[in-house]
This record gives sequence, structure tokens and C-alpha cells, in this order.
Amino acid sequence: MPSLTQLLAQHGCLLVLDAASLQVQTGLLRAGQPAIWRSATTEAGTGLFVGVDECLREAGVDLAAIGAFVFCEGPGSMLGLRTVAMAVRTWQTISARPGTAYRYQSLPLLAYELAHSGAALPAAVIADARRDSWHCVTIAADRSVGPLQRLPTAALPAPPTPLWQPHSFRAWAEPPRATHDCSYVVSALLAAHADRDLFSATDAPDAYQATAPAYKKWSAQVHRAPAK
Repeated sequence: MPSLTQLLAQHGCLLVLDAASLQVQTGLLRAGQPAIWRSATTEAGTGLFVGVDECLREAGVDLAAIGAFVFCEGPGSMLGLRTVAMAVRTWQTISARPGTAYRYQSLPLLAYELAHSGAALPAAVIADARRDSWHCVTIAADRSVGPLQRLPTAALPAPPTPLWQPHSFRAWAEPPRATHDCSYVVSALLAAHADRDLFSATDAPDAYQATAPAYKKWSAQVHRAPAK
């Protein structure tokens, strides 16, 4: 898995897209140039494209200059994540540049930040996954970060392990106990962990799902009058 520094050295110009939180965050990173970032609290279908346009305009470049797309696959707002994935797939098709998309995950990025911020360890960072379950990444006492998991509420780390929750993420349920707020500012997080191997290439940009969706097969039947 490459780091952001390695991706920038390889591709020269990166377009970063993150709509996991209530803030749509877009960034243009170029080798040897200051990073350009925009954020908006409008819905992703508007904020994403306005942010990208403003980043490109400020840099004086167009989409043809982008060497690779870097995007957050989640967890987070499913509508925002799918909007980002759709945009990346569309731009790759238009520019005939397959194989230039790299994904990262929101909670592991936050976990690495907490692991090196002086927070009490061990700890866990969580986000609502609905249906009485939570996305969860644990941080051990030695600062090692565990894999992203989806856990039922009862399986979350027990006290005294503190739970952290990004305050800018949508939540539909109350956590099982008090949590600490953490900030999800992508520009700061990526800059702080630019040399960490957080990214993976993907040929099919999509939103993160802990389990594949299941569909019930429908069998058509001719309407019949009820039996007497």
C-alpha cells in the first residue's frame, strides 16, 4: 500500500475527494507546490463539483493535469461516498485513464491521528453503521491500529477504553456510552500522515460497505382470485 508522498512522487498531481462527513472536502496536491483545499457544507452533489472547480481554477489547470484521483471510500455518508465514486469513474472514463484511483478509509486515518496525539490508549474510534451496529477501529496501547470492523453495539470495546467519534459524521443512534469528539479535517490529517501507507489502488471506485448487499429474488406470479 503506497503513502501519499509516494503517490505524489509517482503521479505529480493528485485530486483528493472526501464526502464522508457533513463537510465536502476537495484538495489539489502538486509536487513542489502548495496544496489547495476547499470545503463546503452543501450537499455532495453540489459541493464536490464546486470545490473541484475552485481548486482547478486557482491552480490554473484542468482535469487533464490530474495524474491520479485519491478518494475516501468511507465509512461515512453513503450518499456523499457514492457521489465521489461516481465522479471518479466518470472522470476516468472521459480521460481514458483507468488504474489511476486510490482509496483510503476515514476511521483508520482518524485512528492513526489519535494514536499519535497523546490521547489515552488503548482506545477506539467509531461511527454509526445503523441497525444497532458501529464501524470501529481499535488503537492498542503500543499505538498499533487494528482493521476496520462493523460491530454490534454490545461488542464495542468496554470501559475503561475510551470511545472517540467524529462530530461531523452523520449519526442516527446514540452511542452506548459517552464518547469524545474528534475533528475530521482531511487536509490536516493527510498532511500529518503523508508517509503512512494508507492507500490502495482500485479499478472500480465505490463506497465502502462492510458486507455485500443481499437481494431477495422475486418470482412473478399471475394474479389469482383468493381461494374460497
